[in-house]
Amino acid sequence: MSKKLLLITPPYHAGVVEAAGSWPHLGFVYIAGHVRAAGFDVEIYDAMTKGHSLEQIRARITAVKPDLLGTTAYTSSINDALAVLEEAKEVDPGIITLLGGIHANFCYEELLRDHPEVLDIVVRGEGEITTPELMSILLTEGTVKSSGVDGFPAGTGLAGVSGIAYREKGQVCVNPARPFVEDLDSLIPAWDLVEWEDYSFYVMPGSRLGIVNSSRGCINECSFCSQQKFWHRTYRERSPEKFVQELEFLRDSFGVNVVMLSDEYATRNRERWERILDMIIERKTGVYLLLETCVGDIIRDADIMWKYKQAGVLHIYVGVEATNQEKLDLFKKNIACEQSREAIRLINEAGMLTECSFVLGMPDETQESIARTLDLAKHYNPDFAHFLLIAPWPYADVYEELKDYVVERDFAKYNFVEPVVKPLNMTIAEISRAVIDCYRQYYMEKVREYDSLEDRFKRDYLLRSMKVMMENSFLVKHIMGMGEIPEEVRKYLDK
Repeated sequence: MSKKLLLITPPYHAGVVEAAGSWPHLGFVYIAGHVRAAGFDVEIYDAMTKGHSLEQIRARITAVKPDLLGTTAYTSSINDALAVLEEAKEVDPGIITLLGGIHANFCYEELLRDHPEVLDIVVRGEGEITTPELMSILLTEGTVKSSGVDGFPAGTGLAGVSGIAYREKGQVCVNPARPFVEDLDSLIPAWDLVEWEDYSFYVMPGSRLGIVNSSRGCINECSFCSQQKFWHRTYRERSPEKFVQELEFLRDSFGVNVVMLSDEYATRNRERWERILDMIIERKTGVYLLLETCVGDIIRDADIMWKYKQAGVLHIYVGVEATNQEKLDLFKKNIACEQSREAIRLINEAGMLTECSFVLGMPDETQESIARTLDLAKHYNPDFAHFLLIAPWPYADVYEELKDYVVERDFAKYNFVEPVVKPLNMTIAEISRAVIDCYRQYYMEKVREYDSLEDRFKRDYLLRSMKVMMENSFLVKHIMGMGEIPEEVRKYLDK
């Protein structure tokens, strides 16, 4: 009987990330493809998107009877990921549990040390090659079982698997890092294992939302971000042909008509990126793209913004983060304030939608500095602005500068919504209220602008987006707690 791996997303909900839509877990799609290619059974269970409880997760584990169970976590979802592993061990202590993702990649030692009763192995870095290799060692003849809190016995062969950390005879062992996959086009996505009916872009009723990457890595050094550290500031690209073929495959096989690019830096290589746009235009792919990129690349590509638009790029998020040069320099953004304004103007002028975020809550924050940020956000004038509270991951470069100001140790609150850092001259209540006031003031003005747009598609898209944000994000809890949405805003949203 074939051995089975069950991959489960932790049931964590912060609101702001899920406001726009739901999409598959791309890492699981790739891992599942390679596990299946190695001859094992594998199942993807997106408990987060389904809104399932731990009780429902336990029932699924009981029904599937996996030999291995894997989950993943960023910092704010780590508690829920561990809860999933706990359910697995309660169903069957013999299930070997795996944990991957950004938080486990850096914090593997404390996780294995502090949670020996639920966590067996941490998969660090990319998991596509590591996971089936682990299964081959652990689930072939003479299956190895975890021996409780002491971990694995010596001689299991785990010492030869690159990219993992585990316990052996009570000690945490970390193996050498696994080199990154050189040829991204060689990866095997298991798209047929995705339950596609769960995924849509809420702003476009009836849509089916996919997620694809055209590259991996980031060469930037933003101090608050973890991606550049995870990828060791490396960068790899897929071929334009393979990427566009995948868009067409998802469209034709599963009805995907909106795709989010998971790339940290899709547009880095202008020649390659323009080739992608040209191919999409030539082949009339007909899939909308949601893209995140850098301010500098938009300015670089001013002369081909029309290609972005014609290729179906619908919505572009640009990393602005701050509205004064001092903070931009602290965050190592390598841009000037006015460049951000120009990039947003170029995107809007080309008929696409703009989104950016502003990081608040640093130790020197005051009511006055927040007011200045709001004024400059209005000057930048993106279609969507997010006012996010700094969340210093324990492994981020900026953590050392902020650790003395951290007042919240519950990782579940490291979600950009709840205060983690206390400014010197503001209370926690004041910083929370100031952030919500930024949203209220910004969108009270924006909603009138949306309604006056002559472009009917853009007008409806923006109004529907705002309604989705109000109904599905953290703003519901906070704004409703301060009174009903103003009638003037409600009348636009009800259209």
